[in-house]
Amino acid sequence: MHENIDYKSLVAVGDSFTEGMSDLLPDGSYRGWADLLAARMTLRTPGFRYANLAVRGKLIGQIVDEQVETAAAMGADVVTLVGGLNDALRPRCDMGRVRGLLTQAVERLAPSCGQLVLMRSPGRRGPVMERMRPRVEALFDCIDELAARHGALVVDLYGAPVLGDPRMWDVDRLHLTDEGHRRVAEAVWQTLGLPPGSDWRAGLPDAVRPPWAARRAADLSFTRRHLLPWVGRRLTGRSSGDGRVAKRPELLPYESGA
Repeated sequence: MHENIDYKSLVAVGDSFTEGMSDLLPDGSYRGWADLLAARMTLRTPGFRYANLAVRGKLIGQIVDEQVETAAAMGADVVTLVGGLNDALRPRCDMGRVRGLLTQAVERLAPSCGQLVLMRSPGRRGPVMERMRPRVEALFDCIDELAARHGALVVDLYGAPVLGDPRMWDVDRLHLTDEGHRRVAEAVWQTLGLPPGSDWRAGLPDAVRPPWAARRAADLSFTRRHLLPWVGRRLTGRSSGDGRVAKRPELLPYESGA
């Protein structure tokens, strides 16, 4: 543990996971683990600067085209890169292309910053995840290889059973709750060699299984409100991030709530 490490800047690159969905604030904006991490680093290092370039729905090719060069030019102490999972979860996916693009991103970012951080994203339990598991694990193998080759750190969220608990996931079953984001922020904090604040891997209390009727009602609501719109976007080539810009496109001093 290196408690005297002094990180002065952070740039976050990626998709909805890094943008902060579904950690919703009262004003309707999203916070998320990267904002939580930046707020904590600001308390440790006054004047800490933070940029978050992530935009929901982005594929790895879009992340490379729209975010990587901008992030590299900022020369931050820490850059986090999380991408490729949106590609892996699509019905058709060229994992060779994903691997090539992820390699391109890491090769550009690693030498541009003090420390590059990659992640093995958390995986929700369920039949959809089981069908996609070979692709997802191939993506994580690539991440491990790139990290070893380029001196990046890897935050293994996938290896933490608690982050697969349905209670850590929002009703859309795609994004973490506020507690899930809090734990990811703690995981990244500890991976960076900073003193632990809590056990982010700690399990939740035993859950009471809802009645069959309540589970079916939740499934129907999820299908109508989230699954069918998601499928519709896939079929029409649209994305939830179309027309959106990054919430913190510049590397500026961070204030909680800013």
